[in-house]
Amino acid sequence: MIENNAKIYEDLKSILVTREEIAEAVDKLGKQIAQDYQGKELLMVGILKGSVVFFSDLMRAVDLPVKTEFMAVSSYGAATKTSGVVNLVKDLTVDITGMHVLIVEDIVDSGMTLSYLKKYLSTRGAASIKIATLLDKPERRRVDLQADYFCFTIPDEFVVGYGLDYAEKYRNLPDIGVLSPRVYAPEA
Repeated sequence: MIENNAKIYEDLKSILVTREEIAEAVDKLGKQIAQDYQGKELLMVGILKGSVVFFSDLMRAVDLPVKTEFMAVSSYGAATKTSGVVNLVKDLTVDITGMHVLIVEDIVDSGMTLSYLKKYLSTRGAASIKIATLLDKPERRRVDLQADYFCFTIPDEFVVGYGLDYAEKYRNLPDIGVLSPRVYAPEA
């Protein structure tokens, strides 16, 4: 495990959520999901790549026989803000008719990606479609969308770690930190 004094932490302005806080919140959320989906066929859909760490921990915290799938979408690239255009990169490989689908995402920011995914999947016969996210950033919302499950509400800061990245870096941080602007907006 990376210690929080490792070199990779030098690019952070601060630590927003510690690994211990994350573990506690994910465990609590997993118990709530298991209770809510008891007796139902649950398909957890991880959104690549950002949700992978959260998805892995969350599915192990859900004490039910869940099915898993992945989708990949892109709306950020190497930017710190969404482009507003959602590109479907990898679709589901299973029929979701009659299943209870839980989309698992790392962060709800503008809400545009998840709004697109909910509409897209709603045409495929699922019994229900809900959203679980690690982080909710309501200040940045550009569409009317609320996560059904979330661990933390955070301020409008650019965060990395626990699967969240900047230009494909920092996903391996075990904590969630605020990235220093000198990394993504260096002075010219």
